[in-house]
Amino acid sequence: MMDHTINLQRVYEASPPFLHTTFLVDRLWPRGIAKAQLAQVIWLKDVAPTAVLRKSFHQNMCWETFVAHYRAELANSDAWQPILDAMRQQDAVTLLFASKDIHHNQAVVLRDFLLELIARE
Repeated sequence: MMDHTINLQRVYEASPPFLHTTFLVDRLWPRGIAKAQLAQVIWLKDVAPTAVLRKSFHQNMCWETFVAHYRAELANSDAWQPILDAMRQQDAVTLLFASKDIHHNQAVVLRDFLLELIARE
């Protein structure tokens, strides 16, 4: 059995070459980042929270409410499937996000959701 790792990294601190399969998990392209800088990165904008949820969170929705709503969105989607497929083939993947808050962002929720899925296999 493979020991799966999902690395989280702010997109503003990331630079090629990337050691693992790397996914950008934001709905919007990060401001100030050239597309060429992330040429090796797979952009999965549909795995990000919906625009309505993202805006609500930025307008002071509490963290626990955001987590519950985003996990419900993830459960009703398969946009995360490429990440899960990559996890099955290698020991680690990296999720890039733009948020300044490294502890309260969609990548944290997505990581936990995916680790729970892969643990059930």
